[in-house]
Amino acid sequence: MKTDFNYFTKDLIGSVVFRPDFNNFEIINANQAWSLFFTVSQDDKVLGQEIEFGRFFTNLLIAIGATGIFWAIYFSQLG
Repeated sequence: MKTDFNYFTKDLIGSVVFRPDFNNFEIINANQAWSLFFTVSQDDKVLGQEIEFGRFFTNLLIAIGATGIFWAIYFSQLG
């Protein structure tokens, strides 16, 4: 049986953003950013390569923020 898991133990202890193959100052997409957020920087490929999940979570965050702002404005005017 052949395995492709040849990580050194020092690379597995730290988060993925400090591994040598990740930290090349490359631009990451929304999926990688949300994957790092949800896994506390342990894995950047949890959501896969499709960009729809990253856009969904970004738009959901914007919608929650806008709803909170509108809710605060509306209920501050009632008092």
